Amino acid sequence: MAKVFITGIAGGFGKPTALALLDRGNAVAGSVRSRAGRNADTVAELEAAGARVVEMDVTDTASTEAGVAEAIAALGGLDVLFNNAGIGSYGIQELMSPEEMGRVFDVNVTGVQRVMRAALPHMRAQGHGTVLYTSSLIGRIATPFYGTYSASKWALEAIVECYRSELSGFGIESCIIEPGAMPTAFFDGMVAPNDPDREVGYGDFAQVPAMSAAGLAQMLDATPDQRPERIAEAVAALLDMPFGKKPFRTVVDHTGVGPQIERYNELLHDVTRTVFTNFGIAQMLDLNA
Repeated sequence: MAKVFITGIAGGFGKPTALALLDRGNAVAGSVRSRAGRNADTVAELEAAGARVVEMDVTDTASTEAGVAEAIAALGGLDVLFNNAGIGSYGIQELMSPEEMGRVFDVNVTGVQRVMRAALPHMRAQGHGTVLYTSSLIGRIATPFYGTYSASKWALEAIVECYRSELSGFGIESCIIEPGAMPTAFFDGMVAPNDPDREVGYGDFAQVPAMSAAGLAQMLDATPDQRPERIAEAVAALLDMPFGKKPFRTVVDHTGVGPQIERYNELLHDVTRTVFTNFGIAQMLDLNA
């Protein structure tokens, strides 16, 4: 039985993952920004299934430190940390204000750093641990209207590359999960630019993001395998693998994009190992298959 902490446990990926891990006999705790409001029913369902839920805001350092400490105490330890909390954004890149960009990065990048700084002292002290991260296929490539979100996930991938090597000597393995687009409430809470004065300068093109989003929704409706439960299955499969033998990146996609990203990931894996070998530090990659 593993002791698992999931940030964003009430979200589209967090809830099915928590329920799947509980069904498999794991002890699960998770964080939400607030137990009330739109999260209330989900929190009640998760707690009824056996999860411990703590209030925690990953954009606030004190809240994050307190929330992680509470979760570790409730679990009686921490074996697996799943950095899953995130926020999306969508719109023409020029229209995105610096403040709107900062909000996305504060959750998706700096928020992960806050959680890691709160959890890693415990994992390093015990000499083992597994850290999972929710990235995205567009954390590997960039597509129109997702520039800010892609940039945040590219940044996440970069810091996880460093954590992977820097934590390996402490017995802490790292795994990135890269989902394709999924039909979740994630799309309802995305940061969208609000700059009508600049938008006028784009003329008819300003209507294209909405048309593109509608097309994506239709595609997802027509792809029944592209569902959040696939993430839960991927997490469970990773945790079933022997320690130190898990892949560093796992693509979860049924839209046809996944194989291309996997090809890219394989090439980067080879380049990374070659560079590390040339510098005499290839052993820092040994905690992944």
